[in-house]
Amino acid sequence: MDKLTSDVIRAHKGISFVGVTTSFLCYDSDGYFVMAKRGKQARDEQGTWDQGGGGLKWGVTAEDNVRREVLEEYGATARQIDFIGYRDVFRTLPDGTKTHWLLLSFAVLVNREEVRNNEPEVLDEIGWFTLDTLPTPLHSQQLPLFKQYPDELAQFIR
Repeated sequence: MDKLTSDVIRAHKGISFVGVTTSFLCYDSDGYFVMAKRGKQARDEQGTWDQGGGGLKWGVTAEDNVRREVLEEYGATARQIDFIGYRDVFRTLPDGTKTHWLLLSFAVLVNREEVRNNEPEVLDEIGWFTLDTLPTPLHSQQLPLFKQYPDELAQFIR
């Protein structure tokens, strides 16, 4: 059997089969968390502010995927990783395409001094926030995370 290329798989994730993603909210020792504004080359919802994340790669554990993605997106080392929870996400893209993603959400402690925009071609900018100082517009899945897991997140962010 021929192996599918990563580009073909990426194009079908969440559309032809359930996409699995590890999403992460990186926070510092003062309870602030970093978010990124999605650029023109982001998969979807360009111009919205989002936590980090990336598709789970075959043969990689969820925690190792988080470590890799934190380093890729923010150039930072994950110092502590805590599982927050999971949820099914059903969305319809602007062109009418229906998607289904399984989100595995994590809180990740990072050293604020290490964090930078390590993917300027995909992320327009990054910033540090609290729940009282959220940027706008938010990615469609950001508020659902905060609403579904307020007690779990309160341990890490303010």
